[in-house]
Amino acid sequence: MKNGPDIAAIAALLGDPGRASMLTALMDGGALTAGELAREAGVTAQTASSHLARLESGELLVGRKQGRHRYYALSGPDVAAAIEALAGLAERTGHTRARLQPKEASLRRARVCYDHLAGDFGVALLESLTARGLVTESDEALTLTSAGHRFMEALGLDLAALSGRRRPLCKSCLDWGVRRSHLAGSLGAALLERFYALGWASREPGARLIVFSPKGLAAFTEIFGAPTDAHAANHRRPGIGP
Repeated sequence: MKNGPDIAAIAALLGDPGRASMLTALMDGGALTAGELAREAGVTAQTASSHLARLESGELLVGRKQGRHRYYALSGPDVAAAIEALAGLAERTGHTRARLQPKEASLRRARVCYDHLAGDFGVALLESLTARGLVTESDEALTLTSAGHRFMEALGLDLAALSGRRRPLCKSCLDWGVRRSHLAGSLGAALLERFYALGWASREPGARLIVFSPKGLAAFTEIFGAPTDAHAANHRRPGIGP
């Protein structure tokens, strides 16, 4: 590719297993120290320092000094979306781990993707909104309709505050486990925060896993429908799956 964005440069940054592990560890939108990221990647402190310098120079990470430590975080939601898309491509083409992690089934069910809900719950959320005409899709762009505005305000969201941000209100993000889209953007983030505030869901400490309470599961199902095991459904559909 002679003109336009240098895809190869980004691919080189993502292509190292250690750097990929570091970036994946930050997919919850949080920040970690160099030591914590070294442990996530299974590398020495010196190697981690080299990786982090390259990722920061390539503007995939941002670092900030706090006290005695320097903390690193993804430079933006577009980095998380790219990692999520690459994970979906790896899943589709059969480039998966020989052994599934114990929590992988739960992560497929409900997890945080940077700052919004992903997994079966995230897909069910977006598909419910589009089926009811609360969100429309055109050329892969999502738009919240007038009915959608009323619906979100009834849930307690301040749409005026969300619309004033530079970040898109609605954005689709391809889910790696389901290979269908979930809702990202400032609206996706606000909805997940609202679920937390209502006591419907909570983050498992130190993990991306989101756990819905019995009350939250009942409320979510009543409003958005019951999340299905979309990963299993994809493997049952002809022509879909690795």
